[in-house]
Amino acid sequence: MVDWQLTVDCRDPARLVAFWAEVLGYVPAPPPVGFDTWNDWYRSVGVPDGELPDDQDAVDRLVDPSGEGPRIWFQPVPEVKVVKNRLHLDISVGGGRGVPLQERRRRVDERVAELVAIGATVHQVRFDEAADHHGTVLRDPEGNEFCVF
Repeated sequence: MVDWQLTVDCRDPARLVAFWAEVLGYVPAPPPVGFDTWNDWYRSVGVPDGELPDDQDAVDRLVDPSGEGPRIWFQPVPEVKVVKNRLHLDISVGGGRGVPLQERRRRVDERVAELVAIGATVHQVRFDEAADHHGTVLRDPEGNEFCVF
């Protein structure tokens, strides 16, 4: 098995950590063993203070509390997002095709409303009764697309 993490370039890691923790049910990652804060760890690997967040307790990583999902690092970068993602997350809340379409639609719309309340924006609603499909494309607070279906 390969050890890996998902890395998301962003301008405001703390904001996305809070947002995606809510979306995924993840929790902020504790600093590595032997370090009181992530800033302490970053200093130990040579990151200068000028590149560290002012908030000494800032966390830029998420982990799955069950230990099953990948770690996620929100890497600060100077540029803003300007084009469509080449990779995105699909958040499955509808229950699959074994659930009647109208019930899946209710579940998706309910979760979308919750996500909009914490900072997501709706980009596109895709409802196709003939194709037995309902899903919504959203954007996180920095414009990264993801789907809820």
